[in-house]
Amino acid sequence: MGRKINKIKLFVNDNEKSVIVAKDLEIELKKYGFIIDDKDYDLAISIGGDGSFLRMVKDTNFNVNAYYIGINSGTLGFLQEIDIKDCIDFVKRLNSDKYKVEEINIQSTKVITEDEIYNFKSLNEIVVRNREFSTLKVPVYVDDELLENFTGDGLLISTSTGSTAYNMSFGGSIVYNTLNTLSITPVAPLNNKFFKTLINSLVIPGDKVVSLIPSKEYSNLFIQVDGVNKVLDNVIKIETKISNKTIKCIRMNDFHFIKVINDKILTK
Repeated sequence: MGRKINKIKLFVNDNEKSVIVAKDLEIELKKYGFIIDDKDYDLAISIGGDGSFLRMVKDTNFNVNAYYIGINSGTLGFLQEIDIKDCIDFVKRLNSDKYKVEEINIQSTKVITEDEIYNFKSLNEIVVRNREFSTLKVPVYVDDELLENFTGDGLLISTSTGSTAYNMSFGGSIVYNTLNTLSITPVAPLNNKFFKTLINSLVIPGDKVVSLIPSKEYSNLFIQVDGVNKVLDNVIKIETKISNKTIKCIRMNDFHFIKVINDKILTK
């Protein structure tokens, strides 16, 4: 099972529903002897939507020594496994160690500019566009092998976890959450007799490195990392890959990814 859970840190969205859920959850946790601790914690719990979960992981610097879980008080909640109606049952299971641990891959991205090198971590994806949101033209490499000379609105490169997020909105493939992959998904690609660009997502193994090497004309870029926007000029190269580090997410013993897909996407 791993590390015994005793101390818990709560990350609460500032909407009214999340605040109420957090107060009730704190009472229930203390009833079973759990300690609420913002600094030294074994488990971090986000209360809100998927954005809350991503902010929690980012704010804790992708803590590899702690566990993570989310309570969904938002809308869809792919990352937020626990429904608010199941909070009491969740605490009982937590107290009885009736859960499993799933390791989630972290995406590591390096952006090299003429002046500086930037390093980013993400759980879901990065999105690369022209800074002015005009057409982006950029060569795409996989392990230094040319894949394509992309032309279109932008490129989205997502993890398996992120395949059900922004990636899915652009028609990218849904990837089973425990697979260690990257998906290269085009955003409004151009494919005609002048431009030859892939119009479908490409799923590659997680041990591959995806590189974008823009020309000077297209080197001023808008880069989105798990929903956080960055504008970087004079970009020489972008490299993104799956890191060898993971975060540990708690799952209830009856968690099944296929059931999540059915519940979140297909069931009315």
